[in-house]
Amino acid sequence: MHTLNNTTGSQDPIDPNPNLDPDQFPQRNHNHPQSRRPRGFAATAAASLAPAESDVNNGNIAGIGGGETTSGGGGGKGKREREKEKERTKLRERHRRAITSRMLAGLRQYGNFPLPARADMNDVIAALAREAGWSVDADGTTYRQSHQPNHVVQFPTRSIESPLSSSTLKNCAKAALDCQQQHPVLRIDENLSPVSLDSVVIAESDHPGNGRYTGASPITSVGCNQLLQDVHSTEPRNDFMESFYVPVYTMLPVGIIDSFGQLVDPEGVRQELSYMKSLNVDGVVIDCWWGIVEGWNPQKYVWSGYRELFNLIRDFKLKLQVVMAFHEYGGNASGNVMISLPQWVLEIGKDNPDIFFTDREGRRSFECLNWSIDKERVLHGRTGIEVYFDFMRSFRSEFDDLFAEGIIAAIEIGLGASGELKYPSFQERMGWIYPGIGEFQCYDKYSQTSLLKEAKSRGFAFWGKGPETAGQYNSQPHETVFFQERGEYDSYYGRFFLNWYSQLLIGHAENVLSLANLAFEETKIIVKIPAIYWSYKTASHAAELTAGYYNPSNRDGYSLVFETLKKYSATVKFVCPGPQMSSNEHQEALADPEGLSWQVINAAWDKGLLIGGENAITCFDREGCMRLIEMAKPRNHPDSNHFSFFTYRQPSPLVQGSTCFVDLDYFIKRMHGDIQR
Repeated sequence: MHTLNNTTGSQDPIDPNPNLDPDQFPQRNHNHPQSRRPRGFAATAAASLAPAESDVNNGNIAGIGGGETTSGGGGGKGKREREKEKERTKLRERHRRAITSRMLAGLRQYGNFPLPARADMNDVIAALAREAGWSVDADGTTYRQSHQPNHVVQFPTRSIESPLSSSTLKNCAKAALDCQQQHPVLRIDENLSPVSLDSVVIAESDHPGNGRYTGASPITSVGCNQLLQDVHSTEPRNDFMESFYVPVYTMLPVGIIDSFGQLVDPEGVRQELSYMKSLNVDGVVIDCWWGIVEGWNPQKYVWSGYRELFNLIRDFKLKLQVVMAFHEYGGNASGNVMISLPQWVLEIGKDNPDIFFTDREGRRSFECLNWSIDKERVLHGRTGIEVYFDFMRSFRSEFDDLFAEGIIAAIEIGLGASGELKYPSFQERMGWIYPGIGEFQCYDKYSQTSLLKEAKSRGFAFWGKGPETAGQYNSQPHETVFFQERGEYDSYYGRFFLNWYSQLLIGHAENVLSLANLAFEETKIIVKIPAIYWSYKTASHAAELTAGYYNPSNRDGYSLVFETLKKYSATVKFVCPGPQMSSNEHQEALADPEGLSWQVINAAWDKGLLIGGENAITCFDREGCMRLIEMAKPRNHPDSNHFSFFTYRQPSPLVQGSTCFVDLDYFIKRMHGDIQR
């Protein structure tokens, strides 16, 4: 779509060479016909911006004196008009882009259109045309297929990458035309393309099942049969995705390993594993807490409790996913279990609190270590990533036998708050309540030094500080100067800061994953991605920005993250949002769980990443169960994509009957493809 470069008056189009004197070219026709007027949304914008034609004729616009006709000011007057027109063109373009963004969001959310992340109006028009029954070629050629009698049987589209060769298609087309001559009730479009079956339409005057044909199909040619067989083999089937096997893991409850690294209740764990085995789960997920294993002294690891637990799991022949949990537990959730960071780390933090994330008021978060010390030797002579690597290397050495036997199927790397790749921006101990936008966590001395250095390298040293107008933990986007519509987040400084803030998150992931690949060679690595869906319907996506995902409505903030994960062959685990809120509550929070899920999951698949899921809440009804299944195994997906595994999270033991997912057995069978609907 071209940008409109003319206004809606009698003014000439912008001269491509404004410095030339028009009097030097008397042969140039200055009375050429008026150029095409803008229409639709562009006309609405132009009407609100351009001066009235009568005002122009009367000289009543700024910069033109009434009745002034002297030639001396003609050149300056024309230049001013051209400058004004450029500004009006820029405003129209911004208006058009805003409308396009809203249209794309609506089509994705409500129309289920598989538009690419950086779609433009050409993609929108093509999608709508196909939905209306038109054919759109790759070069933009658009045409309606010829009218057919009732009971038209239309072949589905086959892409250029089809396994059928061009010669095969030509032969099939010739055979189909022979069939047409033999059986006049069939007709095929004459414009058959050897690389696409988009234009192939075979119509039957009467349906084969109406009793007219008592024997075999009227298409008796071998070529026709082969054509139908090849085409129908590509038809989507509702039960195709249902048959896929998606492994299901259940998460063991927190607290089965005490603060001294010992297994608390072996018999209770045995009963729990027995119950899981009876449900035919594929394996279990267990958090391996840094604050327990290396809790008291640096590089003194206590694995005895985990060894006993893993031996029990091996006895039941279950697979095992282990989480390298470099975060605290219990700080943001009520409960009896509290697992902090290692005590020796907390002692260092008393003298140097900047090793923890810090908000604008100077309050510290103890959920995880600050990413800005990844390469700072502040942990008894070790850097942050060296501490993580030593822990992972010790685990790999201790349980080498389980890796060799294939019991440990995957390792999940905790990369931030709650084990997810995100900043600790939503802290309940600081008073945060859903759906607050949270706060930026970059006011420690290490982060501020990094920010100032980056600002100076850009030549704007005064940018080397965090935003001062971003509100508080429970603010809403419209209440802040930074996140409001057309707020500072989209200014030059805002874009600079948010890019630096998100790059710190991506850099941390790259630092840790590079070492994780060394420690766990040839083992699947998993990274958990959060579901921050509130404020998603605003332009700024404020909650995602404070969590480190630079994903406003006009930018794909997950693409760069997934490029880094792809570099290290990581598998994405997406925390699937559940129906814990009513539609009214979602509306008040400007939340869009479905829209966020669609963006994250498809962005991962577009990068060629494997993706698994985990439930965000622990209680589901049948409707919630079906939503999870649809997300994990989308029907008729063009690339047959589906989740590579699913983790069911339950805080208390399943054997106690505390789960409210009463049809867990049904859910597992659906995921395994044992039953379909």
